[in-house]
Amino acid sequence: MPMTTGTKYSRYILTEQGASRSTPDAAVKPVVLQGASDWCGIRHRLKWKFLLKPGVVMDTPHTHDFDEFLVFLSANPADELDFPAEIELLLGAEGEPNIISEPSVICLPQGLVHGPLTVKNLGKPVLFCIIYLSPDYHRRPAGR
Repeated sequence: MPMTTGTKYSRYILTEQGASRSTPDAAVKPVVLQGASDWCGIRHRLKWKFLLKPGVVMDTPHTHDFDEFLVFLSANPADELDFPAEIELLLGAEGEPNIISEPSVICLPQGLVHGPLTVKNLGKPVLFCIIYLSPDYHRRPAGR
């Protein structure tokens, strides 16, 4: 994981990590910065993505053995409330639909069934961040 170099605390500053590039017609574009596994002894990971057009972001209901946060933000630095999107997230074993239509943070305690996650409508790109409190990402299909 490339970091800034030459200072006592440079290991705490992430500058890039060569995420794979999306194709021109992709619905999701990864952002290059992605926290490393067990970064500086903190057991977490984070991933940033731009949501670019309607489509399925997460296809199946599942759970995790760790807590997770899903963050949806405006990609417009001039107006943090500019969020022309409708994103559906199903929650719980019963698959209750929840519509995200404004900047939001979703808390997913370990074991909570979630998914699919579908971008229904999107007027402009949205910034999507996944933060999970584990050095490794593992999903378990719902019902197991």
